[in-house]
Amino acid sequence: MPGITAFVGFHENCSPKKGDYVFVSAAAGAVGQLVGQFAKLMGCYVVGSVGSKEKVDLLKNKLGFDEAFNYKEEPDLEAALKRYFPEGIDIYFENVGGKMLDAVLINMGPASNLVFIIYNRIRIEGFVVFDYFHLYPKFLDMVIPYIREGKIVYLEDITEGLKSAPAVLVGLFSGRNVGNQVVLVAHE
Repeated sequence: MPGITAFVGFHENCSPKKGDYVFVSAAAGAVGQLVGQFAKLMGCYVVGSVGSKEKVDLLKNKLGFDEAFNYKEEPDLEAALKRYFPEGIDIYFENVGGKMLDAVLINMGPASNLVFIIYNRIRIEGFVVFDYFHLYPKFLDMVIPYIREGKIVYLEDITEGLKSAPAVLVGLFSGRNVGNQVVLVAHE
């Protein structure tokens, strides 16, 4: 599910082009990590925001993002985005909302704030679109070869045992996991 969400959200809704400037929030999450890699494979400049130094290192050194920053260490999100996107953001893959979305809107590409949606592309996630499974064959045709060639990495955070589920749930809200969080109940 995260893979198809990333694929459809980025390729079908954002209409990316080589050279686009792409920003992904929650970039180490189940969807964000894939969006960033899809963007890099298309020749885009990609920056991700995450909540720890370890996740910044992961994005840059394992997932191939051009840049990444820890939003918790940035006193001014607007200024941080301006530093990474001096000419503006072309595509924003939204996963968090709030102050980050506010800062992005001010840093969108060359169009004015009144008409930025016409000229720029923002993909807002957080809900499941059930009618996009007709694109599943296209997703498989494009993504499977990249996985086989080692060009896409997918990270999961697997914890064993149902007893660990409450702590895992709390960890989701503090950003403790990387990638898709899974609670393994049985090995069968």
